[in-house]
Amino acid sequence: MTERRMTSGNEYKNRRTVWAVLLMVVLCMGLLAGCGQKAEETDGGAPEIEGLTFDHEMELAYADQFHVYYYNDDYEVITVEGGEDYMLIPEGGEIPDGTPEEMVVIEKPVDNIYLAASSAMALFNAMDALDTITFSGTKADDWYIEEAAAAMNSGQIAFAGKYSSPDYEMLLDEGCDLAIESTMITHAPEVKEKIEELGIPVFVDHSSYESHPLGRVEWIRLYGVLTDHEEQADAFFDEQAKIIEEMADIEDTGKTVAFFFVNSTGQVVVRAGDDYIPHMIDIAGGEYIFPDLVNEDSEMASMKISMEEFYAGAVDADYLIYNASIESPLTSLDQLYDKSDAFKEFKAVKEGHVYTTDKYLYQATDITGELIRDIHTMLTEDGGEMTFLTKVE
Repeated sequence: MTERRMTSGNEYKNRRTVWAVLLMVVLCMGLLAGCGQKAEETDGGAPEIEGLTFDHEMELAYADQFHVYYYNDDYEVITVEGGEDYMLIPEGGEIPDGTPEEMVVIEKPVDNIYLAASSAMALFNAMDALDTITFSGTKADDWYIEEAAAAMNSGQIAFAGKYSSPDYEMLLDEGCDLAIESTMITHAPEVKEKIEELGIPVFVDHSSYESHPLGRVEWIRLYGVLTDHEEQADAFFDEQAKIIEEMADIEDTGKTVAFFFVNSTGQVVVRAGDDYIPHMIDIAGGEYIFPDLVNEDSEMASMKISMEEFYAGAVDADYLIYNASIESPLTSLDQLYDKSDAFKEFKAVKEGHVYTTDKYLYQATDITGELIRDIHTMLTEDGGEMTFLTKVE
């Protein structure tokens, strides 16, 4: 059974208003200075928890958006940058008295997960942990991961509503013990609150904020800890890291690449210069056309610019990659012209260097190395056999 250190159910609902009023009064009196902050830290950066002894921290190779700390008696704490802290309680263990009230408590084993963060499914599949997922926020027909679709079609995994409108009754009645959400849940905070009111803790995946492509893949190690699949997770990550390391000596081709799509309002959605996609292009031997682009409005890596701004920056790009992970892939240049006649003037269009991704890309967080290989093939062979990219003619 998994829980959050907070009152849940009807008792919680009845007391919420009273506590909210009391909290406001105390805040006004200035008596809560320092409350609600993260737990005190040890010299090593691990949260200091009375009753537990810190042992060591997981050594990460590329990820910088999470940390895993190991304590005595198989207790673990996961901290997420810009997010919450999570304590993992071993099976049969008790919540230490010194556990901070704001820390989310997850009791092992974790084997009835509601997975609303679709990008994490590939990682669960890669470490052979699909059996820990009972509920999905994506329908079977929308999965491009064959194993996930098969698990849903067989009834092993049930559709429990998308992240913004989950089937609360199903989650409660069928014993969901953890909801894994993407940062999209920040747009529906009332949903997160409702799930927590049911006594189900919510883990928010921040892997999209990783700047290195392997940083996103390394989140498999976090999920390995969460589901007791550490050995499988480490082995898979090492394989993917090896692919990237083998590309370390790829020479710079000097070719520039634009990665984008055009939304329904005619704006062009591109990636910030420090995002993992530009890193992939760099590793593959190319140069991202907007290396200094910064999203000043939010932490999101995707940002919208006008067609005029995109034209000014990308008209002379050597290659265009259309990001079709949100919509349907391009099947012809005419579809690109339908979005704007300005594309006819682009160098990449005139020279026949336009490519499109497929829709599988956004779910394939486990095989990041394959996209880098594709980009390198595109830059050096102008085609060839690829996993995610298709030439548009």
